[in-house]
Amino acid sequence: MNEQSSQSQRLDFLVEKFKTDSGQYRDLRTPSDTEGKRRVLRSLMNIRMPRQMDAAVLAVQDEYLQERIRENGIVEPGDIPVARDGMSIWQGDITRLAVDAIVNAANSQMLGCFVPMHTCIDNCIHTFAGVQLRAECNRQMDGLRVRYGRNYEQPTAVPMLTDAYNLPAKKVIHVVGPIVEHRLTRELEEDLAACYRNTLDLCLENGLRTVAFCCISTGVFRFPNKRAAQIAVKTVEEWLLAHNGRMDRVIFNVFKDEDKEYYEELLR
Repeated sequence: MNEQSSQSQRLDFLVEKFKTDSGQYRDLRTPSDTEGKRRVLRSLMNIRMPRQMDAAVLAVQDEYLQERIRENGIVEPGDIPVARDGMSIWQGDITRLAVDAIVNAANSQMLGCFVPMHTCIDNCIHTFAGVQLRAECNRQMDGLRVRYGRNYEQPTAVPMLTDAYNLPAKKVIHVVGPIVEHRLTRELEEDLAACYRNTLDLCLENGLRTVAFCCISTGVFRFPNKRAAQIAVKTVEEWLLAHNGRMDRVIFNVFKDEDKEYYEELLR
């Protein structure tokens, strides 16, 4: 049996298992086409609350996701040119990067995005890491709620480190960026800088020498893209200068052409 046939069988198996696991959607009609099945599986993964799942199902999920990522193409740090002083720009899907850590723009619940097929980076990372990532985030949050109270939410700019599971990265660093409600303030700018600085500190503490940052807070959190890029580059540049030789590469991962242009201008 070739890999394509195996992958098709894994997808069929997982769709049925996740439908049964959901309870509510056990009788959902499964589309006949591959893309339709992928959408159903991703949606069921997105809405699934953190809880145990049968080890045999997880094993197939892991094989399926790892093959999907191989199909998409894994990108090594060496494949990305250095723009300046150990900093790089890379436009594409952050789940393809084989770095020590990728940075996830999380919300204060720290459980990932529950909106089926949402295009945010939080949804993408949780989908391709597998359901184990949400379960680990939940375990860490449970421990923090025991310590700080049952209504605990993760503060802005306090990063959380987890395994990356099926992603080519070794770790995921989840951080809550500042939300711009009405207008941009100095405090919000300082909070965004703290996201980058605290994440790099966490990398240093855990021996992580290559990290890829997403564009924190520039999506639904409404931080202006150009100003966010300026703060990101300035903060990382200052940190690298203060910690000479402690980080091998910092990659600014962008998705939009607009952001790519801002970072290219800043890193000339």
